Amino acid sequence: MRADGHEVSFVGTPNGPEARLAREAGLVFHAIPARGFDRSRPLSLLTAVLQLASSALRSWILLGRLRPEVVVGFGGYVSLPVGAAAVLRGIPLVLHEQNSVPGMANKALSRRACAVGVTYEGSVSHLKPGTRVEVTGNPVREAILRADRSSGRGSLGLPDDAVVVLVFGGSRGARHINEAVVALSGRLLADVRVHVVHVAGRDEAASVREALPRTGVEQGGRYRVVDYIEDMGSAIAAADVVVSRAGATSIAEITAIGRAAILVPYPYATDDHQTLNARDVTEGCGAMLVPDSELDSDALAEALDALIHDEAQRDSMASASRRLGAPDAARRLERLILECAGHTDDGDNR
Repeated sequence: MRADGHEVSFVGTPNGPEARLAREAGLVFHAIPARGFDRSRPLSLLTAVLQLASSALRSWILLGRLRPEVVVGFGGYVSLPVGAAAVLRGIPLVLHEQNSVPGMANKALSRRACAVGVTYEGSVSHLKPGTRVEVTGNPVREAILRADRSSGRGSLGLPDDAVVVLVFGGSRGARHINEAVVALSGRLLADVRVHVVHVAGRDEAASVREALPRTGVEQGGRYRVVDYIEDMGSAIAAADVVVSRAGATSIAEITAIGRAAILVPYPYATDDHQTLNARDVTEGCGAMLVPDSELDSDALAEALDALIHDEAQRDSMASASRRLGAPDAARRLERLILECAGHTDDGDNR
């Protein structure tokens, strides 16, 4: 939106990653404290409510100073006080829901929002009747859309004719996926064409590097363990097969590029929304689903074997994944935001 001449400010929690990311993107950042609560600890609910009241007042003051034409919420904890302040001030509110099942903030605010953009058609049934909902898809970074196989392999030093398996579970890592893939490392590398790029996460990489030699595989060469990859778009584009959790952002990036994937939903996600996220892709033939509870069985090995050794199946799944992607999601959401702000497509105020 800034590219079209609009001024954008970002509101987030003071200690979350959004503070760093917003500043790196050159956005003006405003900190508003917000927190969730643990349902098993009733006292945490009281603390969260008091925090919400304080943050709503701070949000009211902030919006009075900024005087925005529209407020956009993406469902995090901070969306609730900022969104509530926008409604009370009569500022149009637009929401976006990444996951199949809307979170608490978006559910609470949706009935007062100008419009709600969703990634999945199935999200509509979880919102109040009468809510204006549009399927926009989940926006991804421009760098993801620019990624390509050749430059991705070049940046990672991967041979053009290799069958590349990319494993990742988020910036902190997914321990169960890490353990399962390490246990299969010898089987994977038995095929001399296979190269594995294992993004183990900052919290888990050391233990993965320590465990790998016990399987007879040395880190480096055709099995590379890294803590984190900044340019995930290039890594996904370089891959033939992706193994990951089924978070909304991961799926959006995989499908925007179009790669065969094995999705392992995080079993403790709220309302099991990662399983629902994954089903939307698997039912469209763009991925295989392996439940976390089956990681220690033969399910993951069989799924990997099928994709590694069947190029036609990989290509078919990659094509289906690409068809399911929404590379224009950012533009769709932008149009919705501008409409609620009272702007026509050419940017003129009505």
